[in-house]
Parts: sequence; structure tokens; C-alpha cells
Amino acid sequence: MSGATPGAKRGIRGFKPQGRAMTTRRTLIPVARRLSRDVSTLEWRTPSHVYNPLQYAWNGYRAYLDQYGEKTGRVLLVGMNPGPWGMAQTGVPFGNVSTVRDWFRIDAPLARQLPTQHPKYPILGMRCHRDEGSGRRLWQWAQRRFGQPERFFGKFFVWNYCPLLFLAQDRNLPPSGLGAGEAAALDAVCGRALDRVVAVLEPTAIVGIGRYAERRMRERVDGRLPVSYLPHPSPANPAANRRWPELADRVLAPWLPPR
Repeated sequence: MSGATPGAKRGIRGFKPQGRAMTTRRTLIPVARRLSRDVSTLEWRTPSHVYNPLQYAWNGYRAYLDQYGEKTGRVLLVGMNPGPWGMAQTGVPFGNVSTVRDWFRIDAPLARQLPTQHPKYPILGMRCHRDEGSGRRLWQWAQRRFGQPERFFGKFFVWNYCPLLFLAQDRNLPPSGLGAGEAAALDAVCGRALDRVVAVLEPTAIVGIGRYAERRMRERVDGRLPVSYLPHPSPANPAANRRWPELADRVLAPWLPPR
């Protein structure tokens, strides 16, 4: 397998959480661009299709960084990778179309050149009428608790560890379903990008959304920051279907405003 060479995991270095506000647009944007370039060099055998929204949905992702990626000293919420009806359409992590358009006030066009698409998972951008269940659940909770996105992003920032959507056998393939060599190469690239994100944003804590993200965060941070686990809001998660807002309230309680 060619592409990025898997290497030893390195902990996060060079950050000092201070809780101060600073502009990070010109720093996070190169981090995202480099991540997009790095993952585009990887080669795949397991998935039939690979979508990189940091390329074709860059306009939406950049608008997300410009509007909500400025403040340091927040809690970093880290998801796994794009869903087919969320970030794969809008470029925004967990970004179901209705939330991105109506709450974030982002309505950005796709690039003219799109990747080869699976017929069951077309890339439609803001014209997509399917709703991302995970994103709808996450952002509806945030709306109820914070009212305005600026209040939510004053406390939190959401980053997806892996920016790629994988499809195999006519369905969504999680990164955990990749071959061992593919997964190791991907982890090396995404881990380096996470180091840079943490150095820029100087978070006070990290919360992994789902077990995959939590494990990656604990391995990468290696005790240098507190890491918590929040169950994934996916409709495929029975616990999330029963009481995900309650779980989010409990895990994120130290940073939530009073009711």
C-alpha cells in the first residue's frame, strides 16, 4: 500500500491552555487544507467510494471555520468522520442541511468538480432533502440549551477526526471497517492534524463523540488533557435513541449554562 506511512503515535505538544480569545482563522484553515491534501494521497482497497468534503464542500467548511472557529480555551468535541447526509453534503461536521442553512446561516455552493459518486449516496449539497440523524440530534440539543450558535461555539468547537466518508457494499463504512494498513495510514495523517488543531485552539478538555473518537483522543493526548466520552448521537445507537439529550447534559454539565 502506498501513500502516508504509518508511524509511531505522538502525543500533543506545544500547547498551553489559557482560555483567552484569539483569531485562529488563518491558522485553522491551513490545518484543514493540509489535512485534505494529506488524506488525498492515501490509497484504498476496502471502500468502493471515498468522498472528501474538504475538497468539494470546502466553501461550506471554510464558512464554518470563519464564523465559529476563532476562540481558544473551549472544549473540543471530536466526532469520527462525515455522514452521507451531513458533512458529506454541507462540509460542516455533523452538518445536516436544515441546521447548517437555518441555524448556522451557511448556504455555500459545492465545487464544480465532484468525486465519483455511489448512486445511493449522491452529493447534492444544500439541495439534499435527506436529514443526517446524528447531526439533527446534536444540533437540536445545542439549540435548546444555547439558543444561538454563537453561544454554543463560545463554549465548544466541533471537529471530525477523519474528514473522509467511506462507502463499501452499498453502505456507509466506518473507519473501523478499513483494512489494518489503510487504518494505520489514515490514523497517522488525522492524528498529526489533531495535534495542530489542539495547538491552535488550546482546548481545556476534549470529548470524544463515540468510542472510536474517544479511543483516538486518549491515544493521541496521552494524559496531557482531560478526555471524556459522549455516546454517539446516531439513530443506530440504542442508548442515543432512548436518551441522548440527557446523556449530553450529564457529560457536558461542567461547561453548560444554567437552565
